[in-house]
This record gives sequence, structure tokens and C-alpha cells, in this order.
Amino acid sequence: MNVLTTTFYQLFGDNLPARPEKIAIIDGDREVTYEQLGVEIDKVANYLSARGIAAGDRVIVHLRKSVEEVVAMFAVAKVGAVVVNVNYQWTAEQLEYVADDCEARLMIVDERVATGLDTSGLPYSVSHVLVKRSTSASVSFDSWNELSDSKPNPEVVRLETELAMIIYTSGSTGRPKGVMLTHNNIITGARSVARYLKLRDDDRLLSVLPYSFDYGLNQLTTMMLMGGTVVHQVVTMATELVRTMVRHQVTGVAAVPPLWGQIARLLDGSPETFPALRRITNSGGKIPLNILELFPKAFPGVDIYLMYGLTEAFRSTFLAPEKFMRKMGAIGRAIPGSEIYVIKHGEGIAGPGEQGELVHRGPLISLGYWGKPEATADKIRPCPELRDLIGDEPVVYSGDIVRLDEDGDLWFVSRNDSLIKTSGFRVSPDEIEDLVSRSGLVADVVAFGVDAGDLGQVVHVAVTPLEGFSEASLLKYCRQSMPSYMVPHRFHVWAQPMPRTASGKLARPDVLRSCSEAIQAESLAAANPSSGHTISH
Repeated sequence: MNVLTTTFYQLFGDNLPARPEKIAIIDGDREVTYEQLGVEIDKVANYLSARGIAAGDRVIVHLRKSVEEVVAMFAVAKVGAVVVNVNYQWTAEQLEYVADDCEARLMIVDERVATGLDTSGLPYSVSHVLVKRSTSASVSFDSWNELSDSKPNPEVVRLETELAMIIYTSGSTGRPKGVMLTHNNIITGARSVARYLKLRDDDRLLSVLPYSFDYGLNQLTTMMLMGGTVVHQVVTMATELVRTMVRHQVTGVAAVPPLWGQIARLLDGSPETFPALRRITNSGGKIPLNILELFPKAFPGVDIYLMYGLTEAFRSTFLAPEKFMRKMGAIGRAIPGSEIYVIKHGEGIAGPGEQGELVHRGPLISLGYWGKPEATADKIRPCPELRDLIGDEPVVYSGDIVRLDEDGDLWFVSRNDSLIKTSGFRVSPDEIEDLVSRSGLVADVVAFGVDAGDLGQVVHVAVTPLEGFSEASLLKYCRQSMPSYMVPHRFHVWAQPMPRTASGKLARPDVLRSCSEAIQAESLAAANPSSGHTISH
């Protein structure tokens, strides 16, 4: 671990003099050393400099999980620019929104996306596009495949307090918001996690989560910090993941609840041994208890870490592995270098047995949301209940209700807002409603989540139809316009306009209550077919 590392690029660069021949990334049958990775990073960094990309410029990286995705991120960082990694599942419309929102100057994409940009035109601020081609077909943009070797330029060093990365995530309202991370946020997060996970330079961490997700990014940052190896896993099928773990002697796996459910069930029916495996981790939601109970048998002798975090502060808590059997499902205590409080609003700090909102203090707190000072001030602000302890220092309000047990460990209780947590993603109902409304097939729209076991929640949408509406046509539109995890599982069709408040707004609680009652009635009718229940909105 290099204590002198101060920038995102240096997480990688500090390995070059120490371990140039060591494998940095395993990507299928491809093994890339730190030295080889550095050569590719320099090619792209020199290209960016030649195209006029300067310190502070935003550059979008929109690629599948690959060596090239890693190269692109570190190349952007090397020239002092800001990495904006956009989830590869996001649609062209979402990608364009991000580019416009952060005023990106350059985009690094694959041939599929480039073809769409060639047809639709570039976002207004984008002046250049670098295309990672998979075929010999020509494109009208710059080709990655034609970049040449050249003498590497030194890093454009930024202050550790300056902006390094923007991670776009669905917020509690409206369109995705860009969370601004400093170099210090990223470095401190890597050091903290490496410390409590007891990572080493001989670790091989499986990377199955997207790098556009802060939890997924951490497999890369911690391994670069320690000089370890990242093993890419593009296919998320449990059978393929298990095969990769064995083949490449993986020492650590990070996943989200839906994937852990698949893996645990697979191993329960077809046990496998993992002699190299040291630890597994979960974040991004709560794993059902029946799945957690399978872990000790599926992973005997392996440390199991249950964790909690939010993008605005990266990681907040972890449950020490030695407590797993006694406190299965708890989210534990603050990670090293951070402080966590449970606040009873208007009263004070919660004590043992009490619950309140989790707030986070420390160096992992982000700069807030790009271009959204009001949303930032609402999420990151001084806490009156902590004034006697920390004065007016800002903390992050998580929006989550947690309970403090008698030993000082935390347990998740519920969300304090309406975010839908599905398949490991936090999705804004407003974003879904906006996309559904654009179909032109519906008038009123209310999106919400319904508990669904391993998936966490599935998306339900209540709609009032317009002329030409059919559920089939609306579902087809959604599948074309949304990532798969956002596509509604079910529509609740209202024959009459939805209820309004006195001010004319949709009375969302009334809509949700009606839909919930209908779902419960349907469950009752399914369990008792002779009951004669009928459902209507």
C-alpha cells in the first residue's frame, strides 16, 4: 500500500516501478500486466491531450466491462480530466442526458453506441468521440484501434480535494444526479475498505459489478492500491461466476443480493470448493435471511462481510465476519475513518434499542450533486442534533431508518423515501414515470416498488390510459426505452383519473394504497379461489 498516493491515477501509476510484470487484470483468456496496462493508458492519454482535453474537463466512458474500460478511466485521470463512467445498460437517451448535464467534452464508446451517435448527432458540448471498434467497419469518429505508441507524458497532478469522478445515480426525484467524488474520496475509500477487508497484494478480486457503481468501482481501486489483481466477470450467470472463481483462484467476491441468491442456491444444490477464497461481501441491499443461512455451508471458512453504503458517502458500515452467525442481517458499525450517528429528528441521538435516520460524517462525503446546489444542500448539511459534538460540519443524511442494538451494531429498518431498490440498483420512481409518460400512451403515472424476494423489489406502475393504449404496446415501449432493471413488472390500469390533492397534484399515497390493497386482495384470492374477490381501480 503506497501511503503517498493522492490521486485516482496514482492508484494505478504507483504500481509501475514496483511490480511492472505482475498481472493487473484478468479478462477472460486475456492477462494484462501493470506495464502492459500502462502502455495502453499512455496511448489514450496522449490522444486526449492531442484533442485538447484539459484538467477539469469531463470525459464520458461508456464501455462494457473490459481492459479498455479500465484503460479509459485511468487515461482520463492521467490528463487531469474528470471521469464520467456511464452504465453500459443505460439507453442512448440517458447517455445523452448525462453528456448534456455534465457538459462532457469527449466520449469514449464502442461501435454500437458510435453508430447511434452517427445517426442522431452529438450532444452539444461533445467535440470528439473515441470509438473502440470490434470490427473493421469504418466510423466517422476517431478510432481507438488506430492509436499509436508514443512517449508517455507525465500525469497532470490534481489536488486531492479536486473533482476526480462523477457517478450518476438515480435520486429521490427526477432525472439521474451526478455525485461528485474527489480524489481524496476515492483514495480514502480504497484505504478504508482495504483495511477492514484485510486485503493483500496477492489478492484476486472478482469484478462482476459495473465500474459505474461505486461498490463495483471499489474492486478496482482497492486492488490497484494494494497491487493485486482484478478478475473481470462479464457474464453474470451464477454458473459462469462460480467457474471463474475456481479457474482463476479468486480470493474475494463482491455482489448484490439478487446475484447472491442465485449463487447460494446453485451451491446449495451443487456444492463447490474454493480453496483460494478468503472473503465475500454484500452491499446494495439486504439479502433475505433464507439466503444468508446458506452462506456458511456454501462458503465454509470464508469471511462474510455484510455492508451498507450510499453513493454520496461511498461506504458507511460493515458487520465484522465474527458476528455473522450471531447477527445475521445486521449492517454493523462505521468503517475505519468514518463516523455514523442515528438521529431522532428534533430529539437527539438514538440510544440502544431505538431507531432513527442514519447520518454519515467523515472524509468520504462527496462534494454533492453536479450542477444541483439545492439538492446538495438538502442531502449534505449540518445536523442540529449533532451541533454540540461537531458544530456546523456537514453530514450526509442517508434517508434510511436504522435501529441501534444493545451492542452498538446497526440494523436496517426501511427507506425514508420512495426509491425503488431492484436488482441491486436504486431507481427513482420519478425517472420511471418520466420515461413511461413519454410513450404518449398514458396520462397519470405513479411508479412504486413491490417486495419480490431475491430481486429486492420489482417495479409496478399505475397508469391512466390514453387513446391507443394497450398494456402490450406500453410494455414494448418500456423495453425499448429503459434498462432491463427499470422495466415495469406490472401495470395497474385506472379507468378513471387518479385522485388529486387540494393543490391539484396527484395524491400519490392514495394511489399507492389502492394498488397495495389490490395486490393483497389478489394474493388472498389466489390462496382461496372460492372467495370470489374482484379487483378494480
